[in-house]
Amino acid sequence: MPACQDPSQELDGIQWPLPPAAAETAITTAPRRLRLGVMASGEGSNFEALTLACRADQLPADVLLLVVNNPGCRALERARRLAVPCRLIDHRRQPSREALDDALIEAFGEAAVDLVVMAGWMRIVSPRLVAAYPHRLVNIHPSLLPSFRGLDAVGQALEAGVTLTGCSAHLVNEQVDAGRILVQAAVPVRADDDHASLAARIQRQEHRILPLAVRLAAQRLGLLSSPADQGPGTQG
Repeated sequence: MPACQDPSQELDGIQWPLPPAAAETAITTAPRRLRLGVMASGEGSNFEALTLACRADQLPADVLLLVVNNPGCRALERARRLAVPCRLIDHRRQPSREALDDALIEAFGEAAVDLVVMAGWMRIVSPRLVAAYPHRLVNIHPSLLPSFRGLDAVGQALEAGVTLTGCSAHLVNEQVDAGRILVQAAVPVRADDDHASLAARIQRQEHRILPLAVRLAAQRLGLLSSPADQGPGTQG
């Protein structure tokens, strides 16, 4: 049997589904480029990885807007360096989760985005945002869902003593970390791992699977077909 060519193995992890070969992703007619919005609360490394994947044509998309909820977060610096428009919507200045999500809906509506990616968004979204982007809201989470949902999934894995964890990219529904899974990558837990070392290896896998998850979400909706290819009822 030939050796598996999955490049995620180079990073101590196994990804599923595997990254598609170039021939599988080739499109004979020019596709409509996806218009992406991104939400981030902290470092913003997944936002940067997604932006660079788009610019390298690994994904036929453009990140049109980053929204952050923390005025001092590192994601803001990344947006400035990458010249991606960024908007601060501080959750502390909003009277409710619904008001925060209304502000998000307004911002992404003005940017006319097709899909919204939660790339380290540390707030629970309300049904209002889910309803505004049905099947178009993608989240990245540092565990093999359905295990270790919610906050500090890396710490939960270490506390549980598991020997395998990882990350999941999934569609968002009204339950926390419970939507349809698009892509997962498994990462072994080493005997000498601490929170920082395990989180770093998981994050490297997150950077790999998020662009593929966005592609799969868009394909499910027929958003990667050229306008000429789209017939009645193509979009779900």
